[in-house]
Amino acid sequence: MAIQTNVEGQIAYVKLNRPEALNALSFGLLQDLSDAFDEVAASDARALVITGHGDKAFCAGADIPELMDRDLVAQRNGALFGQATFAKLDRLRIPSIAVIHGYAFGAGLELAMACTFRIATAKAKVGLPEIKLGLIPGYGGSQRLPRLVGPARALDIILSGRTVGAEEAERIGLVNAIVEGDDPQTLGAQYAQRYTGFSLCASSFARDAVRRAMDVDLAEGLRIEADLSTLAYRTADAAEGMHAFVDKRPAKFNDA
Repeated sequence: MAIQTNVEGQIAYVKLNRPEALNALSFGLLQDLSDAFDEVAASDARALVITGHGDKAFCAGADIPELMDRDLVAQRNGALFGQATFAKLDRLRIPSIAVIHGYAFGAGLELAMACTFRIATAKAKVGLPEIKLGLIPGYGGSQRLPRLVGPARALDIILSGRTVGAEEAERIGLVNAIVEGDDPQTLGAQYAQRYTGFSLCASSFARDAVRRAMDVDLAEGLRIEADLSTLAYRTADAAEGMHAFVDKRPAKFNDA
């Protein structure tokens, strides 16, 4: 299977399993990813960890031979399909963590950027090298990268096609943390555990507020926050959380 999906306890795992191509994203693999994200969305998982098979690559990018000699309509439909697949990941109710161990180039970095968080091992090397092929990113890279690192740094990375190492990626905010170890699934699970003990209602509201903050001015963002904060107060989890605080006991959230 090119995609391996399973749920263990509170955490769902999606592994790209195409090591012969450094886990490159063929269109078939993209469809499998889309299906996997639907499966995760329907599960009881409280976090998602995405990894790549092997020590060489998280995902080396798109499957370049598949992109050649296609007409204009096919090329645009392919870009829209990749964007729609990663949008499913971005819109998941639960937080997602990409564990970058080895290469994450092109579509591989675009996949990682669609996750809520990115962690990297010292072996991580990332970039958007499409410019070297006479192309530009097509699965969201030109939009998500400047939101993470700012437009000047994003243009430097995109227009040079250069490789960014783990330390620089952490320094500029492209990855959230550098982690030690060589088992991506274990590293991802350890990182995910900090987000799994809370109400999914509150977590979803918070993520929605922050996501929407990127597209509106401060005044509109504050109105959005007020609306979502009010909705959070109306949940059973909020009542449980506040009563637990007063009673000095751990809260037992039911995601309602």
